[in-house]
Amino acid sequence: MKIKKSVVAGWVLSVLVAFFLSVVSAYGKFFDFPGKEEMFAKLGWDPGVMTYVGVVEVAIALLFLVPRTAFLAAILITGYLGGATAAHVRINDAFYMPIVMGVIAWIALGLRDPRVFKIAFSNRSLESKNAS
Repeated sequence: MKIKKSVVAGWVLSVLVAFFLSVVSAYGKFFDFPGKEEMFAKLGWDPGVMTYVGVVEVAIALLFLVPRTAFLAAILITGYLGGATAAHVRINDAFYMPIVMGVIAWIALGLRDPRVFKIAFSNRSLESKNAS
């Protein structure tokens, strides 16, 4: 069985997105570090609430790695990262990283499952597809 390079690339990107969400980003939400309370206060969040946000982050990352739930997870990642972008914009902080991660997540999913790209880049409306 020959596996397409694009599918392998999609899985590699998917694992990187899941790693970023569940380890790099969520780590600080679970463990103490110097300046944690000040950082979350600047963002407008209570450190206790951030633990729950970390749990959601890890759960979404794991769902993204399961083929049956990956599309739903990509939608949830988009919403989550939209909130992160808004939080950083509100305090005049660099906000490009959540946007980049969201784009990478959708590219990864599209490489794993070409139907995502077909739906996204089709010039026919979904309504006319259902009618045929």
